[in-house]
This record gives sequence, C-alpha cells and structure tokens, in this order.
Amino acid sequence: MSHGLDLSCAWIDALQWDADGLLPAIAQDAVTGKVLMFAYMNRASLEETLRTGIAVYWSRSRKRLWKKGEESGHIQQVRAIRTDCDGDALLLAIEQVGGIACHTGRQSCFFHELSNNHWQAVEPVLKDPKEIYR
Repeated sequence: MSHGLDLSCAWIDALQWDADGLLPAIAQDAVTGKVLMFAYMNRASLEETLRTGIAVYWSRSRKRLWKKGEESGHIQQVRAIRTDCDGDALLLAIEQVGGIACHTGRQSCFFHELSNNHWQAVEPVLKDPKEIYR
C-alpha cells in the first residue's frame, strides 16, 4: 500500500459517499481472504488510514474516529484498499495483529451461522474479552 497518496486528488472525491458522508468498509484477511469485520469510513478516517497504514474507521455509536485496536491492541495493518464498481463500498486487505478482529475475542465478527432457523456461533473465542478490554 502506498502511503504517499495525495489526499487532495480526485480519487477520494470519486467515491460515492452516502448522505452522512460514509462508506461501508469490509476488512478482509490479506492472506486467507476471510472476511473479518464490517464498519464505516468517512473521508477523515480514510485519509488517516492512508497516512498511517493502520485501519481507522468512523464509529457511528461514538460519533468519532475509531482506530481499530486502540483499546485491545488488535490493530489492522492495511495492505491494500479497493473499491467496488460503483465506488460506494471499500474493501481493505489487512493483516490482523493478534489474530482477533472481533470484540467478542473471535477471529472474525462473522461467527454466527444460520442453522435450523437459529443463529449458532461456529467459531471459538480465542481470548476472553475481559482479558482484552480492562
């Protein structure tokens, strides 16, 4: 990933931001291709991500920039950023430091699977969240 991008260039303006100035962003393991999490980015979080090489999102609940791993230490080192054909969603190829992307202590936030009309957890907790968030 190139950190030397000119943040004033047309590439960032070419994205199709929603009415709140947000884009959906999917974090995917750069090696395995496994989808790890979903969040939103605004222009400032995308610029900060490009500046630092660490994934920064917009927290809709906190109403502020959120550096993934700021509390847990489980940061996401960004290897590449792609957009879809419409320019209205982002895909971040990342290296998940510590192997845990979810606040539940799992590798991925997508650990529930529909089975017999019920959502069932199909991935193990790798670390107790009480040990992650003190």
